[in-house]
Amino acid sequence: MNDEAKRPATLLSEWVGRQVPAAADWLAEAMERLGSGATDRDLYLAVSLAPRKVGKDDLTLDEADLSSAERARPGWSPAGWSVDQAARLAVLLAADSDDETFARRLDALFRTGDVGELITFYRGLPLYPAPERHVARAAEGARSNMKAVFNAVAHYNPYPAEMFEEGTWNHMVLKALFVESPLYPIRGLDDRANPALMRMLCDYAHERWAASRPVSIELWRCVGPHADAQAIDDLTRVIGSEDERERLAGALALKASPDPEAARRLAAAPELRAKIESGAVSWESLARR
Repeated sequence: MNDEAKRPATLLSEWVGRQVPAAADWLAEAMERLGSGATDRDLYLAVSLAPRKVGKDDLTLDEADLSSAERARPGWSPAGWSVDQAARLAVLLAADSDDETFARRLDALFRTGDVGELITFYRGLPLYPAPERHVARAAEGARSNMKAVFNAVAHYNPYPAEMFEEGTWNHMVLKALFVESPLYPIRGLDDRANPALMRMLCDYAHERWAASRPVSIELWRCVGPHADAQAIDDLTRVIGSEDERERLAGALALKASPDPEAARRLAAAPELRAKIESGAVSWESLARR
């Protein structure tokens, strides 16, 4: 099988076997057994045994591995995963079942899982069959107050952008700000920006300002492309901030607006406009400062 044709389960098992050779046979045998007909008990036992068999070290991947992941499933990035997460998802994906059985088993794993297991299963969302069956479960994770669980759904995961309806998507983005989680790792953030989200974010910013609390500079990323007159006024306030990162964020947002008034406001700050137009400033570079 050439690299172009490899399934996510195959890649996961290869990566685990390469990093933990002593567990390679166990994982291969478990996947083969599950693939030829598995009971619920067989699957749950293999999932629970994975950390004991492979350990919990970070999964070591290079650029070629990440490229293979992208080819296997566009938008999928296993960077930052651990070997036990990879092994658990490999056996789950290998189990022979129809879509309904898979969804039932996954629900059972979610119901009984600890935090570490929940993170694993949420990270696996883009790899599961019949993705429409898992929307409610994904939305539940996006409402979690546990930051690590929320991030497993929201960060480096193409599933929300592909499957969430607008209201669920908007609340996930707003939730990221509530739990102080960065926005830049959210896949599809720019493509899914919308006027309703713009208004929600501006209202949230006003609440923060009224309470003399800071506003995340990333908030303005989803405001600029759909900014109305009030939002353009808000961005004008932001580019007048004493904080350079805030000024640059406001300038990036004004630059993204198609409204001529936004261009006029940005032109009134030529130094900021020059930095933005030079291409030296991006949302991610600002967020990472």
